[in-house]
Amino acid sequence: MKAPRQMRLGVFVQAPGHHVGGWRHPDAVTGDWPNLPLMQHVAAAAERGRFDLFFLGDGYATGYGEHPSTIGKFEPLTLLSALAMGTRRLGLAATASTTYGEPYHVARGFASLDHLSRGRAAWNVVTTAYDKSAAVFGRPHPPHAERYAMAGEFVAACRLLWDSWDDDAFDADKAAGQFVRPGSLHVPDFHGKYFTVTGALNVPRAPQGHPVLIQAGSSGPGQALAASIADVVFTAQNDLDEALAFRAALAGEIVRAGRRPEDVRVMPGLMPVIGRTRAEAEALFAELNAAIDPRQASTVLSERLGIDIAGLPLDGPVPDLPGTEALKSRAELLLAMARREGLSLRDLYHRVAAARGHLLVVGTAADVADRMAAWFEAGAADGFNVMPPFFPGPFDAFVDEVVPLLQARGLFRTEYGGETLRDHLDLARPPDARHGVR
Repeated sequence: MKAPRQMRLGVFVQAPGHHVGGWRHPDAVTGDWPNLPLMQHVAAAAERGRFDLFFLGDGYATGYGEHPSTIGKFEPLTLLSALAMGTRRLGLAATASTTYGEPYHVARGFASLDHLSRGRAAWNVVTTAYDKSAAVFGRPHPPHAERYAMAGEFVAACRLLWDSWDDDAFDADKAAGQFVRPGSLHVPDFHGKYFTVTGALNVPRAPQGHPVLIQAGSSGPGQALAASIADVVFTAQNDLDEALAFRAALAGEIVRAGRRPEDVRVMPGLMPVIGRTRAEAEALFAELNAAIDPRQASTVLSERLGIDIAGLPLDGPVPDLPGTEALKSRAELLLAMARREGLSLRDLYHRVAAARGHLLVVGTAADVADRMAAWFEAGAADGFNVMPPFFPGPFDAFVDEVVPLLQARGLFRTEYGGETLRDHLDLARPPDARHGVR
């Protein structure tokens, strides 16, 4: 008999917290920054809760007005390599840009992480939305459609690099004096518009074959890229009907790409603000909102809308705004939410300072579990990427209070069923394209 469908859970780690004002809470850990012990604590809690993955976003900009979680941080692959040594089952996901990177460097880094972790690596494929990121690379920021065209080529080149060697290439036959089996090397010969790769990767084929691929774009080009490459889609939705519509549209794109919708996991972001009572949760949320730095919140909303909101009227209906070359889908989602709920720019500013357009649930652990169950059972999500307002307390509360409720309903695992991240997500190991072997 087929096992019952269960949720997938990730923790989206942006420390000191996802909420712009979260770092100011008395219980938020902010000392000795960037803080490796805090990251180790979060990873241990996630593994204790049988989470699928520990997920790191990334970006290149810094400055006084940036979101606190982006101003100063670890380089993601470095951090995940350290965390691999203290975890056994937890998946380890890092963001890497296809606009400001090279296929060889990215393929090599994630293949190495997959070996270090014995098959737990995942790559969050991003095109880098914000033009300010270009400053540290000394070149112009490509337009939206071109960034996605580059991303498609980048991933195709990485896949060839990951298949440079057969699985059993490194046999180290001492008697025969043969370290690598003859005929096991397959040198990529990739010539695209943006990238050329005509050399092999000097890392053996990874335990998972290829790392798990995550994609977070929800615009037309973003959905098309996700449909063609993604194992997991990380999306921002805050309304159940819109989440169902997104899931249906993505399924159509996946079929057009020649794949099966059931082979892709959809995991919206979820910010839980948990209290022993709803009143306590609402009081905590009000406390977090009172701690918002207006400069940082304005930066976050301006980035999501693709326009500087300085000088725009904050009260009254949200005005009509021009299109953007940055986060197209997120801007559309936020503007639709503002129209649907009659929000002003000031209201939107507070919503984005908290959850940046993701699903926000303020209430008890049972309230959070109920909302998750409703979305999961309706088919709007295969699971969630949990985004605590600050660390570590709210995430500990989620692991210790929400997860047991989901487990009691049979909606989430009580033990890991495999060793690799692909095992946890019930994803097939990709075949070597040249031989059709897994």
